Amino acid sequence: MKSRQLWGGPAGIRGRLKEALASRRRVPMEAGPVPAAVLVPLFLRQGEFHLLFTKRTPHLTHHSGEISFPGGVCDPGDLDSADTALREAWEEVGIAPRDVEVLGELDDCHSIYNYLVTPVVGVFPEHYQLTVNDAEIERLIEVPLSHFETPGVLRIEHRLWQGKRRAVYFYRHGEDEIWGLTARILKQFLDVLNGTESDSGEECGAEDFPYSPDER
Repeated sequence: MKSRQLWGGPAGIRGRLKEALASRRRVPMEAGPVPAAVLVPLFLRQGEFHLLFTKRTPHLTHHSGEISFPGGVCDPGDLDSADTALREAWEEVGIAPRDVEVLGELDDCHSIYNYLVTPVVGVFPEHYQLTVNDAEIERLIEVPLSHFETPGVLRIEHRLWQGKRRAVYFYRHGEDEIWGLTARILKQFLDVLNGTESDSGEECGAEDFPYSPDER
């Protein structure tokens, strides 16, 4: 992974991401699945960018107990995917839409529950007072970007689905494991950040399929 020092620290990372997201060819999905969006939320702590994840409560119908980015289904009043992602982040973790600088969007992803998910990358201020919606969120997980440079954090496995060999991604952080749709989004985010993205858009654009992190 490229050193963040080459980008001039946090300001360089912010500029790099904004430029990379604006210049890349984003891969949208055709209409059909239920439209949804997530916020990929970045914030500074002790001079380093972190990503904010949520651990979902176990009683939810979809993605219960999983680690996710804040997000949900588009409402009729939402203007666009960014509007949805910012509204959901406000409802789930208390980040006001006006306090988020939107840097751009990643490729649309297809969820196993037939959602068309647009990941929106944004930055919110340092030392922000978050307010967790206990009905949906069990706890917050804050991970420095440097963690994803650590050897062994990413594990790639391959599963057969409908006759095709598919890569699935797992990111370890302490006792937590990020997998499924969130790991696919995270993989593309890190690839865009580091300039290592392929042109296939396969990570997010391919149809999702059922699997468990406990399968081997």
